[in-house]
Amino acid sequence: MKTLTAIFALLSITATAGVAQTSQSMDHSTMQTADSHLEGAVPAKAVIHSMGAGVANVSHDPVPEIGWPAMTMDLTVLEDARMMGEVSAGDDVTLLLVKGDDGMYAIGAIMPN
Repeated sequence: MKTLTAIFALLSITATAGVAQTSQSMDHSTMQTADSHLEGAVPAKAVIHSMGAGVANVSHDPVPEIGWPAMTMDLTVLEDARMMGEVSAGDDVTLLLVKGDDGMYAIGAIMPN
């Protein structure tokens, strides 16, 4: 039993040292995430009615962060929008809305609920 405990202790110390060494050698200051376009995105609960040609027709709950009441509307789906799972017409989803330079909101990501 003492031998087994000693082996686990040694493995734990070795693994911890390896992780510490790896994290010290990385320079995070220049890293960009693939989802940097989602910074500041506003979440909205919605139902997908249709999707195609860069546009999604959705009914969404109120989005108080941007002053939107519940409504049904067409929203542009950004070219680099992140699809976080498969969705189809009738699905409940969470949209991440991104404000463009023109002041208009578009879908930056869609996640099934």
